[in-house]
Amino acid sequence: MSDPLAALAPRLPSPLQEAHDERFARRGVRLLLKRDDLIHPALPGNKWRKLAPNLRSVLDSSHRTLLTFGGAWSNHLRATAAAGRLLGLRTIGIVRGHELATRPLNPSLARCAADGMELEFVERSAYRRRADPDWHAELLSRFGPCALLPEGGSNAAAVHGCARLGEELRGRTDVVAVACGTGGTLAGLAAGVSPGQRVLGVPVLKGGFLTGEIRALQRAAFGGPRGTWWLDERFHGGGYARVSAELREFAEGFARRHALAPLDLVYVAKLLYALDRLAQEGAFPAGSTVTAVVTGSGQQAT
Repeated sequence: MSDPLAALAPRLPSPLQEAHDERFARRGVRLLLKRDDLIHPALPGNKWRKLAPNLRSVLDSSHRTLLTFGGAWSNHLRATAAAGRLLGLRTIGIVRGHELATRPLNPSLARCAADGMELEFVERSAYRRRADPDWHAELLSRFGPCALLPEGGSNAAAVHGCARLGEELRGRTDVVAVACGTGGTLAGLAAGVSPGQRVLGVPVLKGGFLTGEIRALQRAAFGGPRGTWWLDERFHGGGYARVSAELREFAEGFARRHALAPLDLVYVAKLLYALDRLAQEGAFPAGSTVTAVVTGSGQQAT
């Protein structure tokens, strides 16, 4: 059976590039960049890996509408909207923050709207019910038959999709590091790498809830824990989409040194900043190879 997503021509496996960086080299650490941002121009990085298995399921079903959830700067909403445009699917985004409905759309939500996504802004108290089956039933009664994707696209199918990322890095690195929102990418990545390889997650939200979420996702996908992984909770910068002047300066300097497009400030900049600080702290033994998963580029935030 042909792959219904083959026409989108994803670039897989994604490139693995060395970043010759003196700040890492003087600690004896080799830094690689796993360029998942180059998989597809509209569905970059972990968004392709998480959405692809869910999109295949939808295209094989009778559904032609995707309904999902996200915040004002959600890369998942942007990717879902783009996928809908490319595949001829109706998309609906339930957006956290009713007050946003009265403001001009930020660039992320404006892109969603331009790609045809219907945006429904809800009170933050209501948004907390995003995993509640009763609320799902209410939404389906309002919008009609839909395939529902969770916040961030993180479900068992997405976790299996992200395991392929780990498989692409087998034997290539000692540590793989990824920025975490809902934890789905890390849950799959850790399952895909070889025994002996370690996976570091850098949460971009504060709250300390991700450990339980990742364990639950691995149970749903694989029946139990997989891989060796840990989280460093110190680098969220105050919360999702919060960007300090120091982080912005770091991101601009890193992109300039390595001739990269502007870094995604919500995820990738925080990840690379964390790795820089961890290298200076001696967290990686001399002789180590550390790989940063670049999941997107150019996302701006405040």
